[in-house]
Amino acid sequence: MPELPEVETVMRGLAPHLEGRRIARVQLNRKDLRVPFPRGFARALEGARVERLRRRAKYMLWHMETGKTAIVHLGMSGKFTIYEKGEERVQNRHDHVVITTDKGTQLVYTDHRRFGVMTLAKTDELEAHAYFERVGPEPLGNEFSGPVLTEKLRGKRAPIKAALLDQRVVAGLGNIYVCEALWRARVSPRRLAASVAGARAERLVPAIKDILTEAIAAGGSTLRDYARTDGELGYFQHRFDVYDRAGQPCSICKKAEIQRLVQAGRSTYFCPNCQR
Repeated sequence: MPELPEVETVMRGLAPHLEGRRIARVQLNRKDLRVPFPRGFARALEGARVERLRRRAKYMLWHMETGKTAIVHLGMSGKFTIYEKGEERVQNRHDHVVITTDKGTQLVYTDHRRFGVMTLAKTDELEAHAYFERVGPEPLGNEFSGPVLTEKLRGKRAPIKAALLDQRVVAGLGNIYVCEALWRARVSPRRLAASVAGARAERLVPAIKDILTEAIAAGGSTLRDYARTDGELGYFQHRFDVYDRAGQPCSICKKAEIQRLVQAGRSTYFCPNCQR
């Protein structure tokens, strides 16, 4: 599933084509994705001017002048492709949503697994929406710090790897970047979350921020379906230090091989020598 850097990259790719533009037409080629489109979804978007785009956790938010916000989640395999006016469009039977702006630009949402979500909410009620009411701080925001993480982890007896995947602790983190951040911070993924406090939390927070920032700059990571809005693939996967590198030597200590273990049904990669 696309994680925070991939969603941020897609949002930044869409922004120049949506912000300040009016949506002229919305073509829905089916009645649902993971869940049904809300009643009147296309009508609510058509004619509306998009004021700005932003990301919250793994969701994109399209704020419109009407006081409504479109909430968009890419699911497992969703992607947007942008076609300028007059540009030939490659047809795909999994093109489920086609959005045309007043400039004639088409934003085509393709999702062969149909795990994505598109819905609507009132902009001034977003924080109380079921998708966001319990979501933790944004990891790239100023409000995310060592003391904040320490407090979020207080009393948690789950492994720190599992705790960081809990969106109530911190928003938007996924399996890949948690593995990478824990390695950079030299924190074992098996360590109890509550014990990652003080100095460990102070190491972990900047590691999370740095890995996410670098991944966004690289356009995210493409392991399977993910692509940017220009059709290009992300390339941060070529810079993984531990993820999917089981059996290869740790690039720091050179003494141990990267190991893989399964936590809560997900693969975790780590260096048993560096991470304590």
